[in-house]
Amino acid sequence: MKRWLAVIPLVVLAALAALFIGWSLKRDPEFKPDALVGQSVPETVLPILQNGVAGPQNVDIRTAGVGRPMIVNVFASWCAPCRIEHPRLLALKAQGIAVVGVAYKDEPEATQAFLDELGDPFAMVLVDREGRAGLDLGVSGVPESFAVDAMGRIVAKSSGPLLTDADVERLTTALDAPLRPLPTATTLDEAKARRDAAQ
Repeated sequence: MKRWLAVIPLVVLAALAALFIGWSLKRDPEFKPDALVGQSVPETVLPILQNGVAGPQNVDIRTAGVGRPMIVNVFASWCAPCRIEHPRLLALKAQGIAVVGVAYKDEPEATQAFLDELGDPFAMVLVDREGRAGLDLGVSGVPESFAVDAMGRIVAKSSGPLLTDADVERLTTALDAPLRPLPTATTLDEAKARRDAAQ
């Protein structure tokens, strides 16, 4: 009887290993979820990086672009692929494209040292020490970039570093899409007249 009790954990472990192997064989390693594409950027409020310190000013990610299209780049000083994509971000800045950085699970001092060393491609850097914005954006790892239109809607996403011109072009082309017309205000009388005319 005692021997059977000793074997039970081994049987459970073998069953779990078989389940894990079966799951990983069916999983597509190239699957990159773009669940937020077409939706508004989350209104996560974060402190602005200023001279290696977080705050005292805060801004939410949606309004960081100040009504202009932007690229939101989630990065970290400890991230090796972030160093590789950094020249591409500097090139975007040189083209006049607003890039807003979100320093993911990073200390402000380390983020500032990273930018001092490699150059600062960002119009603004938001500090996300706890990873709240990463959760709200559905980030699976750094770096990730989001193309956001002037209305605050995510129009494209890139998971992983921007390594090629095609990676960058996919984001910038999405920013160049035609703008949606702004809603127009009407008086109550105009609205009633339109309704009556439609009937």
